[in-house]
Amino acid sequence: MGMTMAEKVLATHTNSYKVKAGDFVLASPDLVLLNDISGPLAIKQLENHEVNIAMPSKVVIVLDHLSPPPTIMAAQNNKAMRLFAGKESIKLFDVGEGIEHTLLPERNLIKPGYLVAGGDSHTVTYGAFNAFGSGFGATDIAVTMALDLLWLKVPEAQKFTVVGQRAPFTTGKDLILTIIRDIGVDGANYQSMEFMGSGLLGFNIDEYMAICNMSVEAGAKTCIIEANDAIKEWAKTKLGSDKHQYVKPDPDARYVEEWIYDASRLEPMVAKPHTPSNAVPVSEAEGIHVDEVYIGNCANGTLTDLRQAASVLRGRRVAKGTRLIIVPATRGIYVEALREGLIDVFINAGAVISPPTCGACAGLHMGLLGDGETAVATINRNFIGRMGSPKASVYLANAYVAAAAAVTGEITHPGKIINWGQE
Repeated sequence: MGMTMAEKVLATHTNSYKVKAGDFVLASPDLVLLNDISGPLAIKQLENHEVNIAMPSKVVIVLDHLSPPPTIMAAQNNKAMRLFAGKESIKLFDVGEGIEHTLLPERNLIKPGYLVAGGDSHTVTYGAFNAFGSGFGATDIAVTMALDLLWLKVPEAQKFTVVGQRAPFTTGKDLILTIIRDIGVDGANYQSMEFMGSGLLGFNIDEYMAICNMSVEAGAKTCIIEANDAIKEWAKTKLGSDKHQYVKPDPDARYVEEWIYDASRLEPMVAKPHTPSNAVPVSEAEGIHVDEVYIGNCANGTLTDLRQAASVLRGRRVAKGTRLIIVPATRGIYVEALREGLIDVFINAGAVISPPTCGACAGLHMGLLGDGETAVATINRNFIGRMGSPKASVYLANAYVAAAAAVTGEITHPGKIINWGQE
């Protein structure tokens, strides 16, 4: 029996010729990620046991959740992480540099075939780059830093083949919302969601990030896009070479379930409160008043998202009674958006532009919702209380749909604002 992509990545990181689903392995990761939420807890574990870090060069800290710090406690945590990074000679990205899952590939820290352990559930995002990323608790991260070893049960896998050319105003966000609707929020519990097929070439790397990022909302342990021309071109352009440890599944790899999606049949989707699986075509939610539109986060704060939003907002104004908050995911994206004139489009439309931060997406600061308010957001979760008040409602959508809602003040199909192909 051949191996899936997840099995192949884990095999190479355990120096094993072969592993199979259900095996328990100790793997040496390529990268360990800490942020300012779980990082202080992991550091405390090391300090309590007076343990040193085995491989400081593999550890990266990103201050992005409570960033800039809105409370004294957050400021103290940031200070402690800076001191720890300096003492251990660890790479640290400070306030404003970016949101971890978008920032690390931008800074060339993610490569095909990598195994990444992160103290954040959306570490699965790195599957967009043909890598195995997964989120772990603070204690697991502390042990991994101390031993340079990660304890894992090799996951079973589901195969998702995408064919066809994507439909107007649909994005990677709509593909993954459609899948989560179909399989449910527990449909891939502790499994590897593995994507392949010619239809994926109709989406770009930014959209691969959205697909993989939200796989954890179906319970996935990891999510990996098969090495294709888009990923190889990205690696060649970003990393200066296309000679990497690309992974593809063996023809006889075993999957517990196989799915085929035709991208030409996708529709712009909206996930209604209070679960990402509650997704419907946008036409079934049109007319609902929107108090806030939030475009950003580790899934959809990319340059692609900002370009899509700008195509709707260019020359238009945010509706009265609705506010628009836009969060470029990294400083680099912010700078490029300035250079392309996208930020001018947003400001002229009446938007507020935030520095890179997980802020309101994680329900921490920078745009929280009050009682009874409704938001359309490009984020990954719409749980009760996710963006503030437990009495608020969050609808998940792509950047086209979010921008259209900002213009009309209600959930609207973007095709009613602009014509596809002329955006």
